[in-house]
Amino acid sequence: MAGVRTAVALREAGWRGRVTLLGDEPHQPYDRPPLSKAVLLGKADGSTLDVDFAALDVDLRLGVRAEGLDTGERLLRTTAGPVAYDHLVIATGASPVTLPGSEGAPGVHLLRTLDDAEGLRPVLAAQHDVVVVGAGWIGAEFATAAREAGCAVTVVEAADRPFAGALPAAVAAHMAGWYADSGARLLTGARVAAVDEGGVLLADGTRLPAGAVLVGIGARPATGWLAGSGVGLAPDGSVAADERLRASVPHVWAVGDCASFPSARYGERLLVHHWDNALQGPRTAAANIVGGQAANFPGEVYDPVPYFWSEQFGRFVQYAGHHPAADELVWRGDPEGAAWSACWLREERLVALLAVGRPRDVAQGRKLIERGDRLDRERVADPSVPLKSAVS
Repeated sequence: MAGVRTAVALREAGWRGRVTLLGDEPHQPYDRPPLSKAVLLGKADGSTLDVDFAALDVDLRLGVRAEGLDTGERLLRTTAGPVAYDHLVIATGASPVTLPGSEGAPGVHLLRTLDDAEGLRPVLAAQHDVVVVGAGWIGAEFATAAREAGCAVTVVEAADRPFAGALPAAVAAHMAGWYADSGARLLTGARVAAVDEGGVLLADGTRLPAGAVLVGIGARPATGWLAGSGVGLAPDGSVAADERLRASVPHVWAVGDCASFPSARYGERLLVHHWDNALQGPRTAAANIVGGQAANFPGEVYDPVPYFWSEQFGRFVQYAGHHPAADELVWRGDPEGAAWSACWLREERLVALLAVGRPRDVAQGRKLIERGDRLDRERVADPSVPLKSAVS
């Protein structure tokens, strides 16, 4: 998504030079969110992006992987040979984290690519017993699809709650019950000792037999190929882009899952592994590439309100913003009910919210976060009051 949107945005911004788009997969560029939903369940054959590359005069090269970068000569080394550039936009995304010894093991799957989703289709069609390692967003979405397909599902999570890396215990506790409601089994505080084609062995000696195992324990920026290039990386392995999405070396930019950026709004560097970031960042990078050719161009700053959504266990979950643990949590509605929101306030200003079945809260909340309006806490807590009407 990030690479395709950069190519499109360059043309929309008026770039008249050549545009070459390289991708290491053999498939036409596709959208990822449907992979854990319609594609996985066989309700769709794919999610190819509706982009006419020929009409845009974009040279699309598939099955070409980046292997190294010479920033002095401005040469990208690839599996198909060197490619010269005036500007290089790195949009290599992220790679899923694997369990030691599980890579390539029969019956052990990941869910990141179209091939991954198609490889899992027969598992669901055969209604195999499935063990999911990781109760994060991918784990929840896969468990949802597997239960819909009629599979017996056990989800194993090393932390004491689902979504431990994204949500505080006070919020995640109300989401843990969704698994049982759907007929899935959730085991928290359960560490995996080994995975093989027969299932999962836990550290306490418990054996969980399974016809298939899905590993969904996160992803890391796909930046290993940049070793020795001089492109600066953040401690999390992402390309450490600046506020205009420029890398640390001239004429190199970075967008999407592989790039982090400094947020003045939140006062820290953010790495956002979500679809909306891959959609929005390329517009800024393209505007700065094209605008940089003009004198006195001030440059565009990238500082979005992060946003993502997830469909799981019959619920539509949305999150906007970013919050550390110190922010005040305010509930809107009963978190044991069908529709509720959790809002995080800092000095009476909304900085983030999680909404379950309340899309208006997110639509209005994103605007409130962008503007930095002060809010009346009591009105925020009243679910009958539109969030936009809580401005004090």
